[in-house]
Amino acid sequence: MSTYSSESNQARVQSETTSTGTERTPEQIAASIKEIARRIKEESTRMKETVSTLRQSGAIEELTAAVREAALAARDTSREINDTAKSLEEKGLIRDTRVAFDETSSSMKDTANTVKRMSQQASGPNQ
Repeated sequence: MSTYSSESNQARVQSETTSTGTERTPEQIAASIKEIARRIKEESTRMKETVSTLRQSGAIEELTAAVREAALAARDTSREINDTAKSLEEKGLIRDTRVAFDETSSSMKDTANTVKRMSQQASGPNQ
């Protein structure tokens, strides 16, 4: 390790401050690091125990099976919708529905124009 690196690290450690703004000693920093390491070990042990319990209880397998079932149901539903849409298209129902809608829309516009002209005629030329 170079002298510069060592001096830089020492300066960084010495300038470490607590939440109250007072400087912490290298011993306090070391104690904090040891406490963090202890908590990491504890939580690692707890995590191992939790995973072991989940595996032994069958919860992981049950969750995996449920996700599989949901994926299969989504796939089957998608296929069914696709097949239905193709069938409607082949029978011309979608096209016929669009044509009927277009004809209805055109007829409604014609009716609205007729009613507008009749209203204007009924109002007379003065208005």
